[in-house]
Amino acid sequence: MNEDVFNMSVRQFLKKVGITSQRDIEQAVRDAIAQGSLQGNETLPAKMTLTLGHTSLNITIDGDIKLE
Repeated sequence: MNEDVFNMSVRQFLKKVGITSQRDIEQAVRDAIAQGSLQGNETLPAKMTLTLGHTSLNITIDGDIKLE
């Protein structure tokens, strides 16, 4: 295994996940506020599940997203 290639590939994947996730979370919150199902002052529970094919990796990361 080439450690440099592996490291760069992991970083690229995580960057894609971060950018895509942030964009989708922001849009979902804006839509929910516009529809009236959120007021804009909530703390929202968030959960991300990460799996990696051909390995036993399967983790869930929990957190909160505060709107105010």
